[in-house]
Amino acid sequence: MNFSDELVKWYNENKRDLPWRHTTDAYIIWLSEVILQQTRVEQGMPYFNRFVEAYPNVTAFASASEDEVLRLWQGLGYYSRGRNMLKTARIVREEYNGTFPEKYDELIKLKGIGEYTAAAIASFSANEAKAVVDGNVYRVIARYFGINEPINSTAGKKMFQSIATDLLNKKYPALHNQAMMEFGAMLCKPKNPACGICPVREGCYAFINNATTTLPVKINKVKIKKRFFNYFLFTDGDSILMNKRSENDIWANMYDLPLIETPAFLPLDELLALPETVEYFGNDIKIEATSTIKKHVLTHQHLHVRFITLTGQPVRLMPNWVFIEVNKIRKLPLSKVIFIFLDNFLN
Repeated sequence: MNFSDELVKWYNENKRDLPWRHTTDAYIIWLSEVILQQTRVEQGMPYFNRFVEAYPNVTAFASASEDEVLRLWQGLGYYSRGRNMLKTARIVREEYNGTFPEKYDELIKLKGIGEYTAAAIASFSANEAKAVVDGNVYRVIARYFGINEPINSTAGKKMFQSIATDLLNKKYPALHNQAMMEFGAMLCKPKNPACGICPVREGCYAFINNATTTLPVKINKVKIKKRFFNYFLFTDGDSILMNKRSENDIWANMYDLPLIETPAFLPLDELLALPETVEYFGNDIKIEATSTIKKHVLTHQHLHVRFITLTGQPVRLMPNWVFIEVNKIRKLPLSKVIFIFLDNFLN
């Protein structure tokens, strides 16, 4: 029995019962693939269920507003994916008459769909012979074949894609791809892989050479930027002053609070004396309360956040500031750190 056959046999006996595995509907598969990118199944499942309930087909999705989509997406991070999903749904409605494409060459043209997602949708919906290479597949191939080429290098990506294509069972590509991905997710895990029950361990380079902790190899390219956010809370009891964010930064088009970003946290008296603070809040504003400093970790940024509750009202509003009634706050698309603060404040 060859490598692919062994993994398929293991998959048929051990696979998880997941809702998107019971359909060949390209729209449903697309939903699951985008939602589960860099998200564990346990975390992503409630989001998948909410999106399917709210938008049972791509035409319903295309009719949603951006605020509605971002509100459902809240907590998943990578909010550009939610915005790209809406753009894709509208393209499918207009250019494909509401029928989600199944072929790789059509899928790859859509917003937010890269090589991995296009291959997955084409494979699982139309059984197209495209090898799907995600983080799990990279890990399985690197360990089994003992490949030291970094998975995020240009040469590495080409090499792993070529090997995955050579391994692909052309007759049953969907089953093969599911088996490879599930095997990496459940058995050949990043930490503490279950080598003791692995059906292919006798041929695995990493098992034979005790190299599971060193493979796969990945170049650390991420440069972390530290940012310091001073959020100001104004309320009259019935409404809260909110800020609609621009499209040019994190959490694009979502809502947070009036914000002054500083190179580092300043003492509060110095913060209130800054020209931009005085311009919008005046000289007579008083601090009612301050929160502890929260750290919010994003892929390329570490945000250090504190909330300052002020008495009185701003003397000037920026164009994107607006008072919103308290009972409508939770319906807005909010970042996780803002949602948690306001949820605690309003309870």
